[in-house]
Amino acid sequence: MARIIKDAAIVECDAQLLRFSDDGSFAELPANGLVIVPLAQYLAQKAALTSRGDFGVWLAADDEPESLGADAASLALIAVEFPAFTDGRGFSIGRLLRERFGFEGELRAFGDVFKDTIGYLKRCGFNAFVVNSDKNLEDALLGLNDFSEAYQTGFDQPLPLFRRRP
Repeated sequence: MARIIKDAAIVECDAQLLRFSDDGSFAELPANGLVIVPLAQYLAQKAALTSRGDFGVWLAADDEPESLGADAASLALIAVEFPAFTDGRGFSIGRLLRERFGFEGELRAFGDVFKDTIGYLKRCGFNAFVVNSDKNLEDALLGLNDFSEAYQTGFDQPLPLFRRRP
């Protein structure tokens, strides 16, 4: 069972992230347990997944969150892949899901996620993090407290610093 950071704590997680098969077909769904399927698989098998329950959807950096549209608000878990430290598209996906599409469930970041990025991901609405296996999870958790105040607005702080002054 993998350990992840969720809601500022380290927790056990048995979710299975499914990827496309080598031939490009959809991954076969296991009989039970929480699965996280690619956006394309969700869109193609929406009815079957909804009746199955216990699933989440993951978006690649080049997926459009608009593809989920109003469905986003009804999902319990959406994961966003960060393929490389230099690829920041996932940050925008997080903000769009939270602010435009009303997503209130678990927003999970996975891929090239580590201590230096976690605080910024939280500001964009992420509340769960799968840290790279070559990084220390306890050290990454400390990244949520790197800064006590932010000048700019974020999902976690809608008022800029100058509006919060007494």
